[in-house]
Amino acid sequence: MGSNEYGIDPNVPQRIAENIRPAWEDGVQIAIVVGGGNIFRGVSGAAAGMDRSQGDNMGMLATVINSIALQDCFERNGMDCRVMSAIEMRQVAEPYIRRRAIRHLEKGRIVIFAAGTGNPYFTTDTGAALRACEIDAEVLMKATKVSGIYDADPVSHPEAQKFDVITYAEVLSRGLKVMDATATALCQDNHMPIMVFSMEETKAFAKALRGEPVGTTVVEGNGE
Repeated sequence: MGSNEYGIDPNVPQRIAENIRPAWEDGVQIAIVVGGGNIFRGVSGAAAGMDRSQGDNMGMLATVINSIALQDCFERNGMDCRVMSAIEMRQVAEPYIRRRAIRHLEKGRIVIFAAGTGNPYFTTDTGAALRACEIDAEVLMKATKVSGIYDADPVSHPEAQKFDVITYAEVLSRGLKVMDATATALCQDNHMPIMVFSMEETKAFAKALRGEPVGTTVVEGNGE
């Protein structure tokens, strides 16, 4: 939503495309999960007091809107892309089928996974962790508003210290707000490293892929 209160700022998907393009052109297989808060925020008043399952269903549909907007931006930039939705809506997106998703990636297409897990009570974080494990990704990269994981909220605590590397166990025991606990535990169980960095940092995505120090990496103990 950029600087807007809600909705889609066209500059944001364009910036995402520009950050991802060099890696895509180098042949890196890229799958994306996008949230829906910017859309859902616009209807949050109407959703007040709504049944949790219904609210979550609305949130998952919001991610589809963002996914289609991102796909349109990628394709206008000459980047081949497919949207696969966990909730079937064949007129606007392919249904999520694991083997088909992997085939798209092998053919050099960017794949956007929409509608989370397709189930209420699971966050977009959990959806991202699940898809990363399913396609056997090398790393789950979370682009956020902050430059990594801190021992306190860096917005309200300027003295907060950033971690370069931290373990899953530390994240869970400290209650650090990286991803929700279900997503973190899923990554831990499947040995999926998590990299957290700022989407505002210029070329952070490309730097991370080159192995340069960016943000915070969540790994197993002993730096593995």
